[in-house]
Amino acid sequence: MVVTTIDAKMLQKMFLAGAQNLDAKKEWINELNVFPVPDGDTGTNMTLTIMSAAKEVSSLEEPTLESLAKAISSGSLRGARGNSGVILSQLFRGFTKVIKDAEVIDTAVLAQASQKAVETAYKAVMKPKEGTILTVARGAADKAVEVAEQTDNIVEMMNAVINHAEDVLNQTPEMLPVLKQAGVVDSGGQGLMQVLRGAFDALIGKEIEFEIVGKSSTGANIDVQEEIDIKFGYCTEFIINIEKKYTEDDELEFKAYLESIGDSIVVVSDDDLVKVHVHTNDPGLAIQKALTYGSLSRMKIDNMREEHQEKLIKDAQKVAKEQKAKLEAEKKAMPRKDFGFIAVSIGAGMNEIFKGLGVDYLIEGGQTMNPSTEDMLNAIDHVNADHIFILPNNKNIILAAEQAMKLTKDKDIIVIPSKTVPQGITAVINFMPDATVEDNTEAMTEGMSTVKTGQVTYAVRDTQIDDKVIHMNDIMGIGDKGIQAVGSEIDATTLELVATMVDEDSELISIYYGEDVSEETANELAAAIEEAYPDVDVEVNYGGQPIYYYLLSVE
Repeated sequence: MVVTTIDAKMLQKMFLAGAQNLDAKKEWINELNVFPVPDGDTGTNMTLTIMSAAKEVSSLEEPTLESLAKAISSGSLRGARGNSGVILSQLFRGFTKVIKDAEVIDTAVLAQASQKAVETAYKAVMKPKEGTILTVARGAADKAVEVAEQTDNIVEMMNAVINHAEDVLNQTPEMLPVLKQAGVVDSGGQGLMQVLRGAFDALIGKEIEFEIVGKSSTGANIDVQEEIDIKFGYCTEFIINIEKKYTEDDELEFKAYLESIGDSIVVVSDDDLVKVHVHTNDPGLAIQKALTYGSLSRMKIDNMREEHQEKLIKDAQKVAKEQKAKLEAEKKAMPRKDFGFIAVSIGAGMNEIFKGLGVDYLIEGGQTMNPSTEDMLNAIDHVNADHIFILPNNKNIILAAEQAMKLTKDKDIIVIPSKTVPQGITAVINFMPDATVEDNTEAMTEGMSTVKTGQVTYAVRDTQIDDKVIHMNDIMGIGDKGIQAVGSEIDATTLELVATMVDEDSELISIYYGEDVSEETANELAAAIEEAYPDVDVEVNYGGQPIYYYLLSVE
């Protein structure tokens, strides 16, 4: 098969097919994650990112390469979640910088766009690590450049690129020992492969079944169930000009027939005219039956599902407009201040702690669901301050926060790279109201460095990591440098974790217990820690976080 150019319609189809293929494989990709923790996983984060762009892409009825580029770039940037999602969005951003100015895409443009995608993604990551999605993307781009010099057939080019990228993916365990130890390839790289494979299938004409998602650029979610409730989709109206005998029995027979194919039936006879209204899924059947009585006039057929969806979109737009107006009114009512805070948090107790420390806006997220760049931007819009500090409180959310920072023009955004909630709490405590932005950034970042953090949760799969054999449902104690303790009991594993965190300089151990732990149990653990470390103060706080039995900090 020979394809020498890709137009906007084909690219739209390829992008949506790539998104659908990733969505179909996301759970399999999640299983490739090295860390066996029940977090928001790579496959999920990448899928949510690309589906955000797919919503905008699918709403383009007559796409151009320029409009497609904008939809792909803006949709993925705002929807990016987790490190893998942010990197994927940056790959799309770089790719679209090249294609937006092209009339059509040929092998040369495809190679140039692939190179730009990799260049943009590498720049977005502070310390790029080989053996990841970046490595797979670079391998694909290098092969694209090589093959573009040899052929003008895009099918041949993409086939070679995918095969080479697969080889690079299979080499990732040799680049990252942690992958080799776990016996898996990089999950982000595998996610990228699924996007490429789905796009290639669309290019070669493979039949792909996928539902085009939410055709609304407003971000409104159209409830599929609301549409399904419209049993008969076409409102059909016409007038029959009677041309033969039409009795009362004929009218009853006609009504009975209409009832067999639809509902909302109105049949009104007046001398030589019959006014008909019916909701049906096949207007042709109603028309064919009516023609047996005479000719038709004033025919009108409306697609009620489309009208209903338009109404839902208009309603969503109205609600969004009202919410925005309310938000603007609230912001006007509050005087603009110098400093504001946004923190990612989860759990009623953690939320109360952050609120008590003066945090202006909390984003629900953290371990079990990484918030998107769009979530960050919405939070920024809500906080009426000149300088806003964002506390991601999770290493997998930092990139999304930094992306939101770059997209914000009217406020000074500072991302404090907190990787855990205890670090975030310490950072806020170190804030000085009368100090400058620069001094506060330094103080908050330095304050975090004095805190050791730990997390206690359960394993969701069997694996081997950091020379530790882990079985599903084992209890894991995770420190700043990886998994420090593995056991079958929560308290014993927690004590083992604490032992790796405490040293001669330690003064305070803070325990934040989760929603699955009682206050009594948490106090019993605190007593055991106090007995083991009599010279260190121990405090117990209700965190209410899911998934993680305990979050710990040692200062």
